[in-house]
Amino acid sequence: MKVIVDNKIPYIREVMPHLADEVVYLPGEAFTPEAVKDAEALIIRTRTHCNRQLLEGSRVRFIGTATIGFDHIDTNYCRSAGIAWSNCPGCNAGAVEQYVHASLLLLEQEKQIRLSDTCLGIIGVGHVGSRIAAMAQRLGMRVLLNDPPRADRGEKGFVSLQTLEQECDILTFHTPLDKEGKYATYHLADHSFFTGLRRKPYIINTSRGEVIDTRTLLEALDSGQVNGAIIDVWENEPDINRELLDKVFIGTPHIAGYSADGKANATRMVLEAFCRFFNKPADFHIQPAGTPMLALSDDENTRILQLYDPRRDCAALRAHPEQFEQLRGNYPLRRE
Repeated sequence: MKVIVDNKIPYIREVMPHLADEVVYLPGEAFTPEAVKDAEALIIRTRTHCNRQLLEGSRVRFIGTATIGFDHIDTNYCRSAGIAWSNCPGCNAGAVEQYVHASLLLLEQEKQIRLSDTCLGIIGVGHVGSRIAAMAQRLGMRVLLNDPPRADRGEKGFVSLQTLEQECDILTFHTPLDKEGKYATYHLADHSFFTGLRRKPYIINTSRGEVIDTRTLLEALDSGQVNGAIIDVWENEPDINRELLDKVFIGTPHIAGYSADGKANATRMVLEAFCRFFNKPADFHIQPAGTPMLALSDDENTRILQLYDPRRDCAALRAHPEQFEQLRGNYPLRRE
């Protein structure tokens, strides 16, 4: 069996040789039709787009992505071609929670927002959104939840997007990227969304860059329809909009979910799915690399900023936006 693995996936090189006869490690952009044609499995990240152009005529039977999102996989084509695929839902929920928590604390410190008097709207309440909700409630925030698929299944506790537009001081996006269908999220935050805002909220996006229309967000920042933005994911990565980077409160290179624990979870989950598909024993152990020990505060909020301060990553990206991919690819995994 031949398997091609994205060379940026951590903790996998020690395990993979025990599971396949031949393992090839490539950067995400090097997954070409020629490279994958004789592989039976691909283990990828978001930089590899698995579609007809890549896969047609290949021997690929399984694709595992070490990510929550799977919009880079053409699932319809895979279904028609008999190719199984797997993603890693919830693998980095703790890391994204930490990122949003730190960002909220910085809004309170630097923008004089009293979080206990603030309403947070969460758009998309899956693994990550649910953790954000619990964290915000610990901060004393009023929390409103928007998740149309769950609401349509009869689950309680959700409100409309229009309610969030009317009542929220901060809006945070945690949706998948779906470009069509009833629950399409591509440019969910568009012109009508921003013109419907009533409280000039702060916008946080750690989901997918294309969920927000960049041009319209820039117009909303210029007009004062929103007070500011915290952006970790961008349209057209890695060629991000430099004007937006200059105007946001915090801008980081798609690393909100990058923690040692989150990466270990993703690698473990994708390898378990690989083993299930190929009927192999999953008798491996993924252990995050050691991280420096810190003298941490007993206070949760103080401890969060000790563990992670997104201003450092923002400064690095603003200094070298042309190095977006390098900053992301060489990111030193943090503790949760």
